[in-house]
Amino acid sequence: MYNYKPLIFIFLFFLSSCGSKKLSYNKKNPKNIENKSLKSVNRFFKSMTNEQRAHWYVNTYSKTAINEMKKYGIPASITMAQGILESNSGKGGLALKSNNHFGIKCHSGWKGKKVYHDDDKKGECFRKYKNPEKSYRDHSIFLVSRDRYDFLFRLRKDNYVKWALGLRKAGYATDPSYAEKLISIIERYELWKLDGSKKPLNAKKEKKNKKSKIIDNKRNKNNSKQYIVKKGDTLYSVSKHLKVSVSDLISINNLSGNKISIGQVLKLE
Repeated sequence: MYNYKPLIFIFLFFLSSCGSKKLSYNKKNPKNIENKSLKSVNRFFKSMTNEQRAHWYVNTYSKTAINEMKKYGIPASITMAQGILESNSGKGGLALKSNNHFGIKCHSGWKGKKVYHDDDKKGECFRKYKNPEKSYRDHSIFLVSRDRYDFLFRLRKDNYVKWALGLRKAGYATDPSYAEKLISIIERYELWKLDGSKKPLNAKKEKKNKKSKIIDNKRNKNNSKQYIVKKGDTLYSVSKHLKVSVSDLISINNLSGNKISIGQVLKLE
């Protein structure tokens, strides 16, 4: 189990620092807490509100998330938001019993310790770690070592919106609202500061831009299946340019002859 120190002092520290919903990010994080029973730890968490627990979590692990960002290129805001969401700010059963803060399952090839927990199915296999730092490191390795996440590392490191949308697209979680939840956590607790940003992104604008690109790509794909006749075109010149036989163009477009007109849309298949 992870090390826990006198809980009463830490609780008082965070109680005094959590008056606002906005989090502050100190250069120095609270000291690690020493060994306490699971029962004591649960009492510690129950004595805090969700806001206070989130504050405690960020101040405890933000330095680790930043170090992972520097080494592997994953935005600290994303790592932190995933940690908060997946571990319920450290209170979740997987985090408490096995130091698994990111809900990473065993998968094939995992040779470390295991723990079994009900998730999408009953009694699923999850990874177990010596301490939370090991979980953070394995989370980084998990993302950089799998091909389905490759496209994320071509994104800007401070664009947490596209990273969140990308994680959902790559299937990190089955929750259809996963990206929105991550973005909400990042903006609620100003986690974008951990990436070195001076202000948050306009999430709606980023989503709109992404949607526009998807629509444009679909249009381009559809346009590749048709041709708009321009001045000087003949059916023969079009067939040569597009490498489609004249007879096929006539057949596909139900033409009565070789005559075409400017602006006419010719289907190619």
